[in-house]
Amino acid sequence: MKRWQFWLGIAISFVFMWYAMRGLNLPAFWEVLRHANYWWLLPGVGVYFLAVWARAWRWHYLLRPLKSIPTRTMFPIVAIGYMGNNIYPARAGELLRAYVLRRKEQVPISASLATIIVERAFDGIVMLSFVFINLPELTKLTADSGFAGSIRALAIIGAAVFLGAVLVFLLMAAYTEQSQRVISWFTDRLVPERYRDNVDAVSARFLEGLASLRSPGDVMMVFLTSVVIWLFETGKYWFVMQAFPFEVSFFALMLMNGIVNLATTIPSAPGYIGTFDASGIAVLEAYGVPNALAAGYTLVLHAALWLPITLLGAYYMARESLSWSQVQAEVAEEPS
Repeated sequence: MKRWQFWLGIAISFVFMWYAMRGLNLPAFWEVLRHANYWWLLPGVGVYFLAVWARAWRWHYLLRPLKSIPTRTMFPIVAIGYMGNNIYPARAGELLRAYVLRRKEQVPISASLATIIVERAFDGIVMLSFVFINLPELTKLTADSGFAGSIRALAIIGAAVFLGAVLVFLLMAAYTEQSQRVISWFTDRLVPERYRDNVDAVSARFLEGLASLRSPGDVMMVFLTSVVIWLFETGKYWFVMQAFPFEVSFFALMLMNGIVNLATTIPSAPGYIGTFDASGIAVLEAYGVPNALAAGYTLVLHAALWLPITLLGAYYMARESLSWSQVQAEVAEEPS
């Protein structure tokens, strides 16, 4: 609450929510919400938890060179991480799940964070693949507006960033000793002497976390699992759509999924308030869905994505007798 980054995120979310809701016909919006068939949320939540289970399996797969941990053990930790991302700023859930993994399985935080960063890079590639696959259709629909052009520019920039990150990780995994020497060279010149041993130790454990990228087969498995995860998540979009009186193709929902998750990389309030909603409504309006209907669907979808996993993660965190202040204090006490 005292940090300027928190209030900047709040301000950005406010601007995006204002943009999403400007000109909204409130009576029509409430009518959309009142007549929605919310029973369709149940299979949507079910398929979303399948995606979370697939994420737990992928993380188990990435961690195998460090320690073999069953997927059933990883699932609660992943749920805790999602809960953390939803209620704490700056995607603190990623640090939270790395901490819980160390607490339960003694995997160093720096090594598990390496695997988490790899996950995010592959997620970014798949998200942007969804965008590029469906962008020609969107361009036809929005030829007279700047929306498709803006999305194309963002997608190209995002693709360069995520592909560049994956390439760097692959090189670091393939040339571990050389990477460590390069890091040590920078450490010796940029880091005060009393911190150098700790930085070298952290970088060594980080490189250990990239071990799964040394096998082309493992890289392909991580990529295919990422595709499955995002198809499951798009399945939730499809099920929630059945609750509302409109229909777009599954490919249009893939595009929406890619764009809203690209938009959530913009700093915002916890839970991606505003960035998710404004981009989702804009995509549906580009496909001809009326504004009130697009807003009702997007806000319900956002709530259905946020609430179940947050409650489940909070339950697992309470079961571990953890608090965020405790996590911060223990992480801060580690010399590395």
